[in-house]
Amino acid sequence: MNKKIKILLLEDDTILAQTMVQILEQENYDVTLAIDGEEVLEYTYENRFDLYLFDINVPLLNGKDLLNLLREAEDNTPTFFITALIDTKSVLDGFNCGCDDYIKKPFDIDELLARVKATLKRKNPTLIYKDISFDLLENRVLKGNEELALGNVEKDIFSLLIRNIGMTVSKSSFFDYMNKPSEAGLRVLISKLKKVLEIDIINTKGIGYKLEKL
Repeated sequence: MNKKIKILLLEDDTILAQTMVQILEQENYDVTLAIDGEEVLEYTYENRFDLYLFDINVPLLNGKDLLNLLREAEDNTPTFFITALIDTKSVLDGFNCGCDDYIKKPFDIDELLARVKATLKRKNPTLIYKDISFDLLENRVLKGNEELALGNVEKDIFSLLIRNIGMTVSKSSFFDYMNKPSEAGLRVLISKLKKVLEIDIINTKGIGYKLEKL
């Protein structure tokens, strides 16, 4: 159950919203669409997102007031404002209330995608262990310059290990990412990772597994 990057889009222009959702989903992002600020608050209460794309002039609660509320609640999710407001004051106001980038309508789709990818790259860096690198955004595992053939569940298992180097990850944490959780199945996955990655994965008996701290 490999996790996609989750984007929350706030846009009340139906045609533009549908176009953006289609384009972002083609790039393999998981997109949730909201048409007003109150709806965003409901979504953010129940879910965690990797990026917010907010229009400013939307019903019920505008984008700036919405972002102020989220930042006051210590929600530091990277946020882009997408708006037709192009005067300097509007731009500065946007940054002052905590946005990370500002896209002016009409915008070039390729530019938007490039900025989205750059922002997500900063949040999802490449993790390194010995000669292995795990690009979390592209979901690619490389040994040297060679991409390794791992399935999504195997990558999720390795992601837990490489994010917690030196600490034992519980079996139940691994089970959350397995289609049919079992200790035998987990042993098979760990065994394959050890063989393909050519690394030692330590079994903490009765508890879980870990990568040794370098």
